[in-house]
Amino acid sequence: MTARRSWVLLLVIIAASAGLIGAVGENTAAGQAPDSLPSSAPSARVEQVLGEFPDAGSTAAIVVVTRADGGDLSDDDRAAMAAAIMRATGQQSAGPILTSPDQQAAIGQVPVDAELSGFALTDRVEDIRASTDEGLPDRLILQVTGGPAFGADIADSFSGANITLLAVTAAVVAVLLIATYRSPVLWLVPLAVVGAADRVATSVGTGLAKLTALTFDGSTAGITSVLVFGAGTNYALLLVSRYRDELHREADHRAALRHAVRRAGPAILASNVTVVAALLVLLLAALPNTRSLGAMAAAGLVVAVVFVLLALPVALALCGRNVFWPFVPDAKGQDTMNDGIWHAVAGWVVRRPAVVAGSAIALLVVCAAGLSTAQIGLSQIDQFRVRAESVDGFDTLAHHFSSGASDPTIVLARSGSATQIEAALHRTAGLAQTWRSGISPTGLTRWAVVLDAPPASAEAFDMIEALRAAVDAVPEADALVGGTDAQVLDIQSAASRDRTVIIPLVLLVVLVVLLVLLRAVPGALVLVAVTVLSAVAALGLGSWISEYVAGFPALDISVPLFAFLFLVALGVDYTIFLVTRAREETPRHGTTRGMVRAVSATGAVITSAGVVLAAVFCVLGVLPLITLTQIGIVVGLGILLDTFVVRTVVVPALFSLIGRSVWWPSALWRVEESD
Repeated sequence: MTARRSWVLLLVIIAASAGLIGAVGENTAAGQAPDSLPSSAPSARVEQVLGEFPDAGSTAAIVVVTRADGGDLSDDDRAAMAAAIMRATGQQSAGPILTSPDQQAAIGQVPVDAELSGFALTDRVEDIRASTDEGLPDRLILQVTGGPAFGADIADSFSGANITLLAVTAAVVAVLLIATYRSPVLWLVPLAVVGAADRVATSVGTGLAKLTALTFDGSTAGITSVLVFGAGTNYALLLVSRYRDELHREADHRAALRHAVRRAGPAILASNVTVVAALLVLLLAALPNTRSLGAMAAAGLVVAVVFVLLALPVALALCGRNVFWPFVPDAKGQDTMNDGIWHAVAGWVVRRPAVVAGSAIALLVVCAAGLSTAQIGLSQIDQFRVRAESVDGFDTLAHHFSSGASDPTIVLARSGSATQIEAALHRTAGLAQTWRSGISPTGLTRWAVVLDAPPASAEAFDMIEALRAAVDAVPEADALVGGTDAQVLDIQSAASRDRTVIIPLVLLVVLVVLLVLLRAVPGALVLVAVTVLSAVAALGLGSWISEYVAGFPALDISVPLFAFLFLVALGVDYTIFLVTRAREETPRHGTTRGMVRAVSATGAVITSAGVVLAAVFCVLGVLPLITLTQIGIVVGLGILLDTFVVRTVVVPALFSLIGRSVWWPSALWRVEESD
């Protein structure tokens, strides 16, 4: 391709990208909390039916008031609290105010439009906090909590967070690319290409959200951005590495670039297809946020591979070979795969394959054992990595009232069965308080039920199950149990189902891709097995660090599935990079020497790519939710294990142990080992 054609193609790519970004517009859902409740769950049906009640469209923020000195509330204190609530509502009445049994706390409610979400909800809750604090006596402490306050604090925690994530990610990638290339110029080219891909991927995700029922919330946007930067940089590293190898053999940099794209392109495409196919399996999930992540991340990675295979070669062609300055490759035609540190490591591994493989696999098994003691499931108040007023207010409320007082469980049933339903509620153990809270024009009665158990605890879930069993036993009542605890239980049940269904399908997709790529049954099975072991080891080690080092109470329910998916799919990236090179070397050098040469050729780029990807995932820790921090920890550790243990040690050792049979039934299994 001539310089003129290169400029034309580059300008077309820039114009098309700018047009797409301008046409789609801004992602307005970035501040929303993830939508993780399946529409078929009983608690979701409760949310739908609540629209039939006269007070539909309104929810309530909970105002909690205590004295700064910890003493009992006086009549004047309660009057000051009522005045604060009236300021927030603009009404002449504060509504019912409930005083705790110990007389040291009181709670009231402020109506909030149920349609508000994201930053609009944050603004409303901030208005409530400002108006209630105004004129409040210094002796009183007022906190706003409840469902709307939790949603507002989640949205507020994402305010500017994705910009911070993008800036930190770009800085990390830039530093690592400079360290990898040792060039003051070259790093700018892949970083600019991948950065542009990330902006286009964000617009594609926003467009998908507008065209479908999927949501592109803050956490989905953050994970997608990390995947685009991480995988896109990996693809760029592989292409540039192969380009540098070809420059040692070609005087014409454009010819070298054509050879590099032709030889590295299939591995990059195969890697991308594997990850995209694995992500698309998430569309079969029950959890809406899981389905959204699968679609958005898959679209983002397609954008990334298009930019790397189209825009990056054009940019490199325009820059010429001097872009590698001060270490410009010269066309001497030397073979660089018979020396270097990675050649030495691979040679050491294949000389003692049984000992090396056994020791490395034992290490992975020990790490995996940490998963056996992992606690899974974070409550609503444990979602934040930083403190929020909604969490502090809930802690205050739980100290003085029954834990469920701020967010009662909801029971709905036909009004004709109200007497039997109330009898069933009275027979259910563990209920602190029960009262009728509304009747709909369509003949439904609503009860509010306060559970005598911490929210989202095993005890609360047992009570929800008992409640459902009790009201289901009432004939023709069509009773439903909802509310926050019921929603969390339904989400956990759906997450368990997703792990059972999605993980085997992801492994099947990866196995099929490897079988098609390698045409070698033993090789594909071995590679999937060690990748799974590496992922489980990372989950075990990551859960141990999350609990005992970071101090998090448990793994969030989405972490095992997301982390396993990313580790298996991205781990296969490096497998494909390595094994496709081994396939290329085996016809001339045999299985063992071919693998040694493949490690020698790809060791540096796989290590660089692994470090970049691990670092990029760790950047998720700048976002405020524990879930994303945990995904960053587990996936970052897993990628490092995969890079330095599995791909560098275990795979070469196992290929050496199995020998040429690893390539059966392809023609490579007939190739004799060279001396």
